[in-house]
Amino acid sequence: MKLTLLTATLAVALPVLLSSCGSSPEPATQAAATTPSVLVEDAWVRATVGAKDTGMTAAFMSLTNPGNADIQLTSATSPVAGIVQLHEMAMKGGKMVMQEKTGGITVPATSHTHLSPGGDHVMLMGLKQPLEPGDEVPVTLKFSDGTSHDLTVPVKAFTEEEEHYHPTPTPGAK
Repeated sequence: MKLTLLTATLAVALPVLLSSCGSSPEPATQAAATTPSVLVEDAWVRATVGAKDTGMTAAFMSLTNPGNADIQLTSATSPVAGIVQLHEMAMKGGKMVMQEKTGGITVPATSHTHLSPGGDHVMLMGLKQPLEPGDEVPVTLKFSDGTSHDLTVPVKAFTEEEEHYHPTPTPGAK
């Protein structure tokens, strides 16, 4: 009776014990598999209501990179726009101008980048309809690490256009 009980116990316990002896992924491998790519927060799109040019607008957001290597935001798309580009504001001939940002927007390792009025942003041009506060805009962001983010971004009013979105040059700047 004792031998039968011992044999039955071993028959159940042995496979469990042997499976726990197998190799498991290294902690670094597990961390790499679960570390997210770029995190996107506080995304919003500027409403076109009241804007001087209602055929275009911009999306703004915070991008955080928890990883150990820089990642580029390489492109964006949206079905509400004919063209979507990554833009920057740059000083040209004493004036602040908006232009396409060559090479994408860097999100530094273990840091963040803010896409904001007067700085880097996602430009939506050739809009297919007006955008009013409360609307939602689908936007897909693509990154250099092969990941992408499908977002539904709220449209918000933006009343500081002249002062912040299209900054005026500093007096005496060349």
